[in-house]
Amino acid sequence: MTGSAIFLQQIINGVSLGAVYALLALGFTLVYGILELINFAHFSVFMVGAFVALVVLEAFGLQGQSVVMHGAPLVLVLLVALVVTMVASGALGVAIERYTLRPMRNVKGPMAMITTIGVSYILFNLVLLATNAQAINFPDPMPQASYHVGGVVIRLKEILIWIVSAVLMIGLNLFVKRTKLGKAMRAVAQDAEAARMMGVDVDNVVMIAFFAGSALAGAAGMIFGLYYNFAQYSIGYTAGLRAFTAAVLGGIGNVPGAMLGGIVIGLIETLGSQYIAARWADVIIFSILIGTLVFRPAGLLGMLAPNRS
Repeated sequence: MTGSAIFLQQIINGVSLGAVYALLALGFTLVYGILELINFAHFSVFMVGAFVALVVLEAFGLQGQSVVMHGAPLVLVLLVALVVTMVASGALGVAIERYTLRPMRNVKGPMAMITTIGVSYILFNLVLLATNAQAINFPDPMPQASYHVGGVVIRLKEILIWIVSAVLMIGLNLFVKRTKLGKAMRAVAQDAEAARMMGVDVDNVVMIAFFAGSALAGAAGMIFGLYYNFAQYSIGYTAGLRAFTAAVLGGIGNVPGAMLGGIVIGLIETLGSQYIAARWADVIIFSILIGTLVFRPAGLLGMLAPNRS
C-alpha cells in the first residue's frame, strides 16, 4: 500500500474505533451533565454489555462464521442481541444508581464517585472469576464482504458499525433536544432544585440518564466484541479510560462534544500507533487528557459554568 493509502486506511480504522469510544463517552457525559458525577462504574457496564451480547448470540446458536442460526436471519439475530444487550446494560445502570448512588445523593464530597469505583471493581472481579481471567472468542458471523476504494479496503463490518453508531448517537441527541424528557434532563442539568419546583421528577430524570448512558455502553460493548472478536474482563478499563478522555476532550456534559471527542481519540490512537509506535498510544492519549484539563477544562465544545455547590 502507498503512504496515502495507509493513511486513509488508518483514518477508517480510527473512525470505527472512535465510534465505540463515542458511544461509551456519551454515558459519562449524560451522568456528569445532570449530577456532576464521574461514574467510573460505567467502565464495567461496557464490559458486562459485551458478555451479555456474547451470551445472547450463543443462545441463538451463532458460532464461528455462521450466518443463519436456528432458521433466523443474521440481521434479526443481531438486532435482537443489540436490543437485549442495551436493555440489560440499561437495567444494570439503573440498579447502580438506585441502590448505590441515590442514597448518597445529598452527601457532599467525593463519596459518590468513590462508590462508583467500588461498584466497578465488584463487576470487574465477578466477570474475572466467571471467565477464569480468560479472553472469550466472540462469534464472527459478519459477511466478509469488502470494498476497495482508491487502494483502501472498507469492510462491510465497518460500514455497519458506522451506521449503527450514527443512528444511536443521533437518536440520543434528538431525544435530549426534542423530547419532553430530554428537556427535563436539560432542566435538571442546569438547576435540579428549580426543575423540581417546576414539577420535574428529578429522580426519574436521573434514572433515565443512567439507563440511556448504560444502554449505549452496552451497545458499544457488543460492537467492540463483533469488531475485535473477543471479550475480556479488562476491556472496560482500557476502552473506558479512552472514552473518559474523549468525554473530557469534547466537553464533559456536552452530547455533541462526546461524539466528537470519541472520533478524535480513535483517530489519534490509530494514527499514533501507525506513525509513532503502538506503545506510545497511551502516552499520547493521556497527555491530551492532562493538557485539556490544564489549558481548556471546558473541552472543545463545552462551556465553563458556575459551580452549583
